[in-house]
Amino acid sequence: MPGHDAPTDGLLVVVDSPVHRLPAQTKVVAVVAVVAVVVLTPRGAWWVLAAQGALVALTATVARLPVRLVLRRLLVEAPFVVFAVLMPFVAEGPRVQVGPFSLSHAGLIGGGTVLVKATIGVLAAVVLAATTGPRELLAGLERLRLPAVLVAILSFMLRYVGVIADELHRVRVAREARGGGQGDRAGLAAVAGGVGTRFVRTYERGERVQQAMLARGYTGRMPALGRGGATTAQWALALVLPTAALMVLLVGLAMTVPR
Repeated sequence: MPGHDAPTDGLLVVVDSPVHRLPAQTKVVAVVAVVAVVVLTPRGAWWVLAAQGALVALTATVARLPVRLVLRRLLVEAPFVVFAVLMPFVAEGPRVQVGPFSLSHAGLIGGGTVLVKATIGVLAAVVLAATTGPRELLAGLERLRLPAVLVAILSFMLRYVGVIADELHRVRVAREARGGGQGDRAGLAAVAGGVGTRFVRTYERGERVQQAMLARGYTGRMPALGRGGATTAQWALALVLPTAALMVLLVGLAMTVPR
């Protein structure tokens, strides 16, 4: 993965790479397949998990994603890290002494496996988000026959999350400019009141948007986001990653079968 920064547009990293050029639906299927293979990997199969993680990291390198950006986005898995760290302390079974701590052997293996699998899954999701624009992703889900209602909900969410975030930012700047919310308690009270007010205004905005859409002939189905599918070659290229991960898993299982 390149070490330098690259221009971004939201979560999308704006560079040209073979991964960026793949249709969104092929990347969605590839990521889901990779995650499924990783989940099926037995716990404690460290070299298999390491090889699968290396395959996903290699894909991020081919996609020309900056290392610092990927590492920063991997912080989203912090809850899994906390869970994995606590498992050796609370799990039952034989104990091992690690320094001043008495840890569960099963908890160490289980916690480590959870942490590695979560990291691989999050890394795969980071690659998908960094190489696929929001509109392309929605078009890909539409081509995969995701229910039209869900596609419409996701499209509205992507559109209005930014609008609401901008409004919250302007409200915060205005409050601070007027000297409001000084101190921890006052700040928390202001945030709580602002969240309640924003919820009501967002609900009212949704009703107005729906009425405007109905007035313009909305029938419950959004216009098609894109046309054209993926070629056989594009599908084959996208499925290289999950196929390689599956082959690594099968080899690992074959090596552990008693002869």
